Amino acid sequence: MTSIECVTLEVTDPAAAKDFYSTAFGLADQVRLRHSDTPTSGFRGFTMSLVVSQPSTANSLVNSALDAGASSLKPAAKSMWGYGGAVQAPDGTIWTIASSAKKDTGPPTRQIDEIVLLLGVDDVKATKRYYVEQGLVVGRSFGSKYVEFKGSSNTIQLALYGRRALAKHAGVAADGSGSHRLAIGTDAASFTDPDGFAWETLTMGGDECAPSDGSAR
Repeated sequence: MTSIECVTLEVTDPAAAKDFYSTAFGLADQVRLRHSDTPTSGFRGFTMSLVVSQPSTANSLVNSALDAGASSLKPAAKSMWGYGGAVQAPDGTIWTIASSAKKDTGPPTRQIDEIVLLLGVDDVKATKRYYVEQGLVVGRSFGSKYVEFKGSSNTIQLALYGRRALAKHAGVAADGSGSHRLAIGTDAASFTDPDGFAWETLTMGGDECAPSDGSAR
């Protein structure tokens, strides 16, 4: 089954971004960094989501991200689906931190239960079909609105939203152009999806989630 082993965020200053992600979220192997000056503007068409067990843990991660230099997009608050907020990292990546629980069951921790990559796509049904053809397995699907794919517990989970719905969820305008500034690392063959998101076959090791040919995109 095709899966996401890691994602590589393309940033202008990898050293600064590494410090941010270590301080804000304690992320290491599953989120990698590499340098890129490829032009990009506005919404990049994706968000990263950290799923946690309770509101106090969400608050802890949101606050540490803001203290490390992130900008607030949506203050953490209760909603119909649970509790969470959204921030934008200094490199421009949008992160949501969310819990399905609305009440705490214990003291806050730094435990991240899941990392989810949410892609904002033009046609959810068509992109779903495309990914099934690439070997991904659907976990949950809600027509033309939202799709989740199955993944093992130690990999990054993948979900699809409509682009405008995802931007609204993140608290930003949907307009954007240029590079996604994202490479999706997989143990399967490389491909590029209908919305321009690149999947790269990995050679794991070192400080970079690198394509099998060792090149940078």
